[in-house]
Amino acid sequence: MDTIKTPQKVINIILSGGSGTRLWPLSRNSNPKQFLQLFNGKSLFQHTLLRNQQVANDYMLITNEAQYKAAEKQADDLGIEIAHKIIEPVGRNTAPAIALAALSVAKDAILFVTPSDHMTADEEHYKTCVSRAIELANENKIVTFGIKPTEPHTGYGYIEFENEEVIQFREKPTAIDAQLFLEKGNFYWNSGMFCFKAGVFLDELHKYHPDILAACEKALPTIEKGVVDLEAMKAIPADSIDYAVLEHSKVIKTVASNFYWTDLGSFDAIINYFEEGNQVDNLQQIENPNGNSFVFSKKKVVGAEIANVVIVDTEDSILILPRSKSDLVKGIYNDVKENNFELV
Repeated sequence: MDTIKTPQKVINIILSGGSGTRLWPLSRNSNPKQFLQLFNGKSLFQHTLLRNQQVANDYMLITNEAQYKAAEKQADDLGIEIAHKIIEPVGRNTAPAIALAALSVAKDAILFVTPSDHMTADEEHYKTCVSRAIELANENKIVTFGIKPTEPHTGYGYIEFENEEVIQFREKPTAIDAQLFLEKGNFYWNSGMFCFKAGVFLDELHKYHPDILAACEKALPTIEKGVVDLEAMKAIPADSIDYAVLEHSKVIKTVASNFYWTDLGSFDAIINYFEEGNQVDNLQQIENPNGNSFVFSKKKVVGAEIANVVIVDTEDSILILPRSKSDLVKGIYNDVKENNFELV
């Protein structure tokens, strides 16, 4: 497909820093969620690169030293060059990461900021939504993408909106509030995707968090071969783009985005994605009429009288969970980290 025609450079800023602990033991420190090649032989990181080829004409990767080599190799495997990178020796959340990216490019460059570990579908609708976001960015707006909710999910932030106007951002709600949001119809999930001119973002950061901007400006000259100096990075106050800018800014817009989107952030989310007819490598439903059970394994798994469980089989660990109880993984991971650190 042709890229969107714009008068200036559109750079896909790819945020890649999380370890995906909710997918342990599939994900590890050495092979976090975004690099698991489970989706038609490709990783979420690779799918991010491929889908954004149609909406951007350059990439910038923001990551840490532990993940950079994996990202570079997976990009090379696709024949895609990531010419620009910022490697953080210590994470300071999304506001500083994006500020460093914005300081590194021309002020009129459009930054299309995306996580590296989400999955979308409906390519034409995706392209249309990003095209509209770029139009708004060219009007000096900071644009968010609101995803139409399919359930009263309590794990996502929400955007209350009217047309393209943002009324307010709402943090992860209670189950009761999430149901109310769903019923009202003008609350969408906050996808964590953004679009804006680099200079507009920096101006807004200067208004609402000048200390972050000043520290990033000091850190910028310390970058060598993409790597930020450790002490300079430590000196940057940590904050998210949501708290530092979005909740204060008067130039926020949202694009209601009804394309398929999932963060695939749990085993239940991956199973739901699989049940919708999508390919997930090494995931199989146990052939058993008595229960809704699934297993992640390279082996053929059979069973009897097994109901509503999820089994995750790796070389050194086997995880067994009740179906729809993926939230238990966090506690299991913390216990393993404390007592069997070599397994994380």
